[in-house]
Amino acid sequence: MKYIGIIPARYASTRFPGKPLAILGGKTVIQRVYEQVRDCLDEAYVATDDERIELAVKAFGGKVVMTSDQHKSGTDRCYEAFTKVGAGFDVVVNIQGDEPFIQPSQLESIKACFDDASTHIATLVKPFSSDDEFQVLENVNSPKVVVNKNWNALYFSRSIIPFTRNHDKTDWLKHHTYYKHIGLYAYRADVLKEITSLPQSSLELAESLEQLRWLENGYTIKVGITDVETIGIDTPEDLMKAELFLKKQNAE
Repeated sequence: MKYIGIIPARYASTRFPGKPLAILGGKTVIQRVYEQVRDCLDEAYVATDDERIELAVKAFGGKVVMTSDQHKSGTDRCYEAFTKVGAGFDVVVNIQGDEPFIQPSQLESIKACFDDASTHIATLVKPFSSDDEFQVLENVNSPKVVVNKNWNALYFSRSIIPFTRNHDKTDWLKHHTYYKHIGLYAYRADVLKEITSLPQSSLELAESLEQLRWLENGYTIKVGITDVETIGIDTPEDLMKAELFLKKQNAE
């Protein structure tokens, strides 16, 4: 199996314009993401619609491919990039361009999902801790996942799933292992082509979660597990948290 990583990166983020070029510990965010993944995969490219990002990637020696500015999702941008640079690769790994602390172990976990020939798509989850506050579990910006015995996803939701009926909500994490979705995806090449042509589905529109479209259309999403906590950067405040996290890492 040959794996290519595609890192979609837009300049025009609503909450944090220019986010891929923000400086984190002396390097741009996009450079940190690229350097975290390039040695774990057979190939890696940044996919962007902005010449400033293209120039920045070339400046640090990374590989970059220009894509349309009309894409509605990172998956669509990922597929266009794959059509341009992905010949000969079996699996496409879609890596968020705002996850500078993604770990090699996470990429290995998602690659291992394709040891199962029935896997169409793979993603990762991290167990919530029994010591987490209920508000952490309740956060709608942190989707939850339930899986079957084969570690295939049954459903993703912004709500808390499952509902633990016989315990007070504040004790739910002590009585059930809940899983937080980590937004890292990988797709078999032929499946990526298929899912980008699917219309939006009712569950996707209800929850605003693209992966529900794939489940509704019968695709198997294999779930790998990670215990690594990472910091995604959605806002300038997140960048400040990431700076502190990086300094702590470097001090250890």
